[in-house]
Amino acid sequence: MAEQILEFIVAPAQGKERLDLYLASRLPAVTRAKLKRLIDDGAVSLDGRPTKAGHLVRPGETIVVTFPAAAPKGVEPEEIPLDILYEDEHLLVVNKAAGMVVHPAYANLSGTLVNALLAHCRSLSSIGGDARPGLVHRLDKETSGLLVVAKNDLTHVGLARQLSEHKMEREYRAIVWGHLARKQGCVRAALMRNPKDRLRMMIHPEGKMAVTHYQVLEELPLTSYMQLNLETGRTHQIRVHMSSLGHPVFADATYGGRAKQLAGLNHENTRLGLHLLKSCNRQMLHARTLAFTHPVTGELQRFECAIPADMQALLEELRSQSEV
Repeated sequence: MAEQILEFIVAPAQGKERLDLYLASRLPAVTRAKLKRLIDDGAVSLDGRPTKAGHLVRPGETIVVTFPAAAPKGVEPEEIPLDILYEDEHLLVVNKAAGMVVHPAYANLSGTLVNALLAHCRSLSSIGGDARPGLVHRLDKETSGLLVVAKNDLTHVGLARQLSEHKMEREYRAIVWGHLARKQGCVRAALMRNPKDRLRMMIHPEGKMAVTHYQVLEELPLTSYMQLNLETGRTHQIRVHMSSLGHPVFADATYGGRAKQLAGLNHENTRLGLHLLKSCNRQMLHARTLAFTHPVTGELQRFECAIPADMQALLEELRSQSEV
């Protein structure tokens, strides 16, 4: 893949600001460490000359960032079938199956979406690092649905900027326990990793703000079918927010969505709940809709993917129970 070049012209109203901070605010997908490496390596020029991270930018200056060609290391391509909804030379949109890990990590070094992507298109953006090439955002292993993947760094930067500015539409569908008192609302609660259990997230004022909009689409026996729209995209955001409302995602063992919800139910509902849980081996959460502006063509791209078979089967079972 050829190197990628991005140019900025400092706006007339721009106050004095360090170059590294100026670039960090405009390239949210690029870590501060990577920006520093680019500057130190001479890949960032100011009016055609090499510069330093501490330079104070001034109106009218031209800053050019060159992302060198880089091939991800340490992750092996694997021929794994992918459900691709859209692809061009800059990006692709994938419908990830439940049960597929997105990127290699401890205990999941192969069989991931990244392994499959590398076999399919060979070249992916390098901004996410060696283990996460191309990944603009992620889904939990047991969450199904849509992901956009960047093939080069410029596309990655453009997509990540839309994410950080809340301009990328992401709509989810979920089945949750119980019936909500408010059928439509918004959860604003900051999230951070639980210091006692690194696999879980928790609501905490020192965390990063997370915003989830929700709407009840259908009330069913013991459960509700929900539409959820994300402003932010924190780890486990929907799962933690719905659990905080007392309505965890159905079959989500991490956040209280399995047997814990049977407490206090009468015999008939307990039996029904157990029956439904036996058919579900993952949380009932699906990324259904994804929309963004193509960073290169400027065209609005919108994609939808159907509710997967296991969620659809549960919905049909619940609807049949409501008719009894």
